[in-house]
Amino acid sequence: MTRELNLDDIQGNVTRAYGRYSFPFARYFFFHFPSPEAGRRFLEGLRGKVTTAALWQGDEDKPKCTTNMALTFPGLLVLQLPVRTLQAMPAAFIEGMKARAFILGDRDQTKTEADALREDWDAHWDRIWRDSREPGTGGKDDVHCLVTLNAQSMGFEQAEKPDPALQQRCEWLCTLAKDCGVRQLGGIGRGKEADYQEASAVFDTVGGLTLPTAKEHFGFTDGIGDPVFEGQHGGKGKPTTVIGRGKLTDQGWEPLATGEFLLGHPDESQELPPSAQPPEFMRNGTFLAFRKLHENVGSFQAVVEEEAERYAQVMGVDKEEAVETLLAKMCGRWSDGVPLSKVSTYSDWVAFGKKMKFRGEGIDPLEGYMSNLKYIGSPEARDFRYCDDMTGAKCPGGAHMRRVNTRDYLDPLNKNGTDPKTGKPFENPKATSALNKRRRILRRGLPYGPPNLEHKSDDTEQGVIMLIMGASLERQFEFVQQQWIQYGLDFHQGNNTCPMLGNHDHSTRHTIPSDPESGRPPYVMSKLKTFVECRGGDYFFVPSMTAIRIMAMGIVDPT
Repeated sequence: MTRELNLDDIQGNVTRAYGRYSFPFARYFFFHFPSPEAGRRFLEGLRGKVTTAALWQGDEDKPKCTTNMALTFPGLLVLQLPVRTLQAMPAAFIEGMKARAFILGDRDQTKTEADALREDWDAHWDRIWRDSREPGTGGKDDVHCLVTLNAQSMGFEQAEKPDPALQQRCEWLCTLAKDCGVRQLGGIGRGKEADYQEASAVFDTVGGLTLPTAKEHFGFTDGIGDPVFEGQHGGKGKPTTVIGRGKLTDQGWEPLATGEFLLGHPDESQELPPSAQPPEFMRNGTFLAFRKLHENVGSFQAVVEEEAERYAQVMGVDKEEAVETLLAKMCGRWSDGVPLSKVSTYSDWVAFGKKMKFRGEGIDPLEGYMSNLKYIGSPEARDFRYCDDMTGAKCPGGAHMRRVNTRDYLDPLNKNGTDPKTGKPFENPKATSALNKRRRILRRGLPYGPPNLEHKSDDTEQGVIMLIMGASLERQFEFVQQQWIQYGLDFHQGNNTCPMLGNHDHSTRHTIPSDPESGRPPYVMSKLKTFVECRGGDYFFVPSMTAIRIMAMGIVDPT
């Protein structure tokens, strides 16, 4: 069934990952409401600039700069929402990300809370997040409101420069806050602190031009398989859009239920997600986890370099093949975005790159860039399964991609081992994603830090700003983070965590199976370090346009 949504009532960053729509620049602002009146004035002034999910009729209809907003639970509290409404909010949203650090693996899980507090466990977080929701402060530095700005570039030949509309919108926003008596919060970053969080695509020089890439600072191509749900594109999405981005059923790929990502609509259990009163307040809204993830690029490159030396000796391959293979086996995709599940060996990957004109002799760099960009946006980069690779010979079971989106891997009818009748691995062509479709998340956000792929140390201020959306913070984001990233049993990995995002203070291994027909042994990476560290964040409610209006008017009525 095609669900029709009121796209004019939904914020645009819910239905669109702006970076995919050529908005490679972003700035994230945080505000504190000193009084209910100030907060309401601010929301009313902001409301007219908020970008909705309404369809763009063409490039000329696209805004040069988008504006979206979200509120923390303390922000709703200051706005004096009725007690009945506040009490019905989810526990995770009420508590906030800092209070859930143990669940998320953001503090040492071998220590008690008292020990962690004595050791100042969040000392590495940005000051804005250390001060927010800090007990005993009376909430004087709490983050109440997040405003996100995403901007287009100056054009193909000046792609590394944001459109002037970004700076104009920043100045307008800061003036609005000052006029309303709302305080802009700083304390962002390490060393020289900033008043807002800046982010952008990672750029590369191609054919004399500086152009945005789909890479993050480790060098992986990212953001390919974001979910698609019913009504998201207003009935005008291409039929192929859902391939590899929806749910696998016995009918093939289908869009996920709207209620997995928008409140007030049926979800995959054919129920309405839990919602506070009145229904109009939460309908067409969602929840957001703002999460700043610092990347220790120096440590990552050093570990890969050392492991590649050993891998090359064990496997009898050259250094270049060893490096590229280890990177792919950690991630689940080759560095250019080609999935291991479809192209599983280095030699096949090199040949595939030549065939697709990504690289090779006689291929113009700009042509290769455009060919690769076209490929990662196509169904071919997403249309694969895991049920035919239960042993992980093609893509390791503990690889990052298999953990964050298990696809059909967890179908209970899947079998490991070899079919005695055929002598080949068991296959389950009817496998579905029934045990995965309730764990999907919308990924928004962009990398932050130096906008290039040059060598960087662990101390460089760089990483990814994750804006993770879903109808349930606990069932979607927190489950994936706790059970699939920081835990290994669902993937037969024991205590091994995700090789890229996992905490490796206690477990430093990643197992790479080999195809039995190759005659090569499995390989175990044993020197992993914690490559990604959380630098803070919080949970937010992303209201509909209706909800913004009634909060600004102060008339949220739960009766």
